[in-house]
Amino acid sequence: MTAVDLDAERVVEQASEQSGLTDLGDDSWNDGLGRLVDALRNEAALNELGAALVGGELAGYLGDRMRLVAYRKAHPEIVGVDVVPPIVIVGQGRTGTTILHQLLAQDPATRVPLTWEIDRPVPPPEAATYDTDPRIAEVDETLAGVDLVLPGFKAMHPMAAQLPQECVRITASDFRSMIFPTQYRVPSYARWLLHEADMRPAYRWHRKFLEHLQSRCPAQRWVLKSPGHLWALDALLGEYPNALLVQTHRDPLRIIASLSSLVARLRSLASDDTSIPDAAADFAGNILDGLDRSVNARENGTVRADRVVDVQFRAFMADPFTTIRTFYERLGLELEPDAEQRMRAFLAANPQDKHGKHTYTFRETGLDEGAFRERARRYQEYFDVPSESLG
Repeated sequence: MTAVDLDAERVVEQASEQSGLTDLGDDSWNDGLGRLVDALRNEAALNELGAALVGGELAGYLGDRMRLVAYRKAHPEIVGVDVVPPIVIVGQGRTGTTILHQLLAQDPATRVPLTWEIDRPVPPPEAATYDTDPRIAEVDETLAGVDLVLPGFKAMHPMAAQLPQECVRITASDFRSMIFPTQYRVPSYARWLLHEADMRPAYRWHRKFLEHLQSRCPAQRWVLKSPGHLWALDALLGEYPNALLVQTHRDPLRIIASLSSLVARLRSLASDDTSIPDAAADFAGNILDGLDRSVNARENGTVRADRVVDVQFRAFMADPFTTIRTFYERLGLELEPDAEQRMRAFLAANPQDKHGKHTYTFRETGLDEGAFRERARRYQEYFDVPSESLG
């Protein structure tokens, strides 16, 4: 299979063949899928492996959508059930969001979407077998192959079936998700996603997904995370008006350098024509646009001061538990001793460089440091984010 063989109608047919189903619910997925397939064919420079993998990946997202729609039809009692107002981590990538999410997941009062239940959502997880479901081993077996095809990627981003997963994997089934520009060079799709797409359907689907996951394994409180939320805070809060936000902050130029390295490595699986400068050229402006939107959301009242806690990357990494206790207090939550002990045990067992050290420099991006420092000034001054050494 080659990139020119990619076809949206064929992807739908493949999903139907695999699932034995046809109903995809409302057609909000259709526009995004068409634009994504067009970009994959014409812009992504897919190699033979990439073209073969991406067709199955897209069909997988549609197949999961079909299964969820069918399950909701068969179990109407879960439709419209309240989703506990979530805590949502909305910082940009590479700002400590992953380890923060993982630590919060150790609190028994917290429910996070785990990788295995996002990858294999139907049937919904059961409370009694949540830690022993056979899908856990299936997903871990799949993830074990990552080091073979992408050596060193786990040093950049830890993965396991029972680790928390990002919301971009949920909205991927609506084909409005930053997961796709991260994995593939699809600039036309990214422009549509960030500047033209109506993101409200993606968050309606997101709520349906959470309704499904909690239907047989209830949530006392959801804790979610994704950098993708920064570009769509109005849509996020439109669907979850009582959500509590945690925004993590770091020098934007360090974010750009780290993400460019990660994205280049990730894209190398599907394309032989990828590099850190190419990834930086694709991502740098979008990253700063997302940060500027977070400033806009504070200034125009979309995000109210009493609904958000700001976390500085340096302070969090230096003393994570002071930071966690502070925002538990700010959010009116109780950090129980048992929860803190579990968090400390997890951190001890999962040190930052457990899978190797991720090294990168801003110089590798090929971007003009002075120009981007000036471009980042508004965000850094608004949130009092210090500049870091760029190496």
